Amino acid sequence: MPAKAYINRIATAVPEHEVHQFYLRFAASMLAADRRRIFERMADLAGIERRYSCFAPAGDPEGLTADLAGTFIRGAFPGTAERMAMFCHAAPVLAQKCVDGLRLGDGASRITHLIVTTCTGFSAPGIDLELVARCGLSDRVERTMIGFMGCYAAINGLKLARHIVRSDPQAKVLLVNIELCTLHLRETTELEKLLSFCLWGDGCAAALVTAEPPGIELDSFHCVVAHEKRDLMSWSIGDHGFDMVLSGQVPAAIHEALRTNRDAILGGRTTEAIGLWAVHPGGRSVLDAVERALKLAPAALEPSREMLRRYGNMSSATVMFVMKEMLKALPGLLGCGMSFGPGLTAETMLFRTVS
Repeated sequence: MPAKAYINRIATAVPEHEVHQFYLRFAASMLAADRRRIFERMADLAGIERRYSCFAPAGDPEGLTADLAGTFIRGAFPGTAERMAMFCHAAPVLAQKCVDGLRLGDGASRITHLIVTTCTGFSAPGIDLELVARCGLSDRVERTMIGFMGCYAAINGLKLARHIVRSDPQAKVLLVNIELCTLHLRETTELEKLLSFCLWGDGCAAALVTAEPPGIELDSFHCVVAHEKRDLMSWSIGDHGFDMVLSGQVPAAIHEALRTNRDAILGGRTTEAIGLWAVHPGGRSVLDAVERALKLAPAALEPSREMLRRYGNMSSATVMFVMKEMLKALPGLLGCGMSFGPGLTAETMLFRTVS
């Protein structure tokens, strides 16, 4: 019988700069007065109180630049190359802080596999080798980069970690989800794009997955792809950063995908059999859609709503912030995790808390 796989520990980290109110005012300043009022009303409904960024905001949200360093100048925002240089500088620092939070100690040298997910920055040699050098990992560690899958990449990272541990019970897998979403701030007067950007924050999660409890047992995975809705969400590389398309129709599409695939996602169980829900908080309306589709009690998604309030949407890292809360639950509970992204894709999993 193959070995079981457990998330033993999860650590999380965000940059030091809290930016949510600044960016709301900066975004509003790009709009005419009548559209600004619409934007402000809709932003107030987002359910977000704080977001963090790897760069410090400027002093005046209606001034010439968005950031203190003067890189994001109105009318002359940086190109993709400059943003990637910023990623290469800031991402390893935040990722190391997060991995240090796992308190691996001497165990760092015994990590056999490193999986990194990101969709907000790329370079080679990349952040995987940076982490080897910064965190005391062995040069022989097997490295895998999961790139540009969007918010659901963490679930795929856990899926791969489970495959590794089940095939090699001696494996010790370090999974790192690092996203610097705020690097891709855009100048625009399109209301939907501005509202979309006001969801995003920077963050990192790190998890240790092994064949030994305690922690969270990774039970099974299921993917749902709504091909006919693929144009509703996309993430592409442009000349001035990465460009996100996030249609207002996404919550309804997620609702329909979950409603029609509920039995497959839950393995034939009822929603009442699920004691824990770790749902990626892509936005308040996304969580509302999940709640309606699965007929959940309002309290079921409170951990996800709390992470949205405190950090916004940090792409692939976000669901791991929610999973960290699941580690505090009593043993013996069955849980369901899920994240959504381009495709339109829902990556889902079932898990159990184990003492």
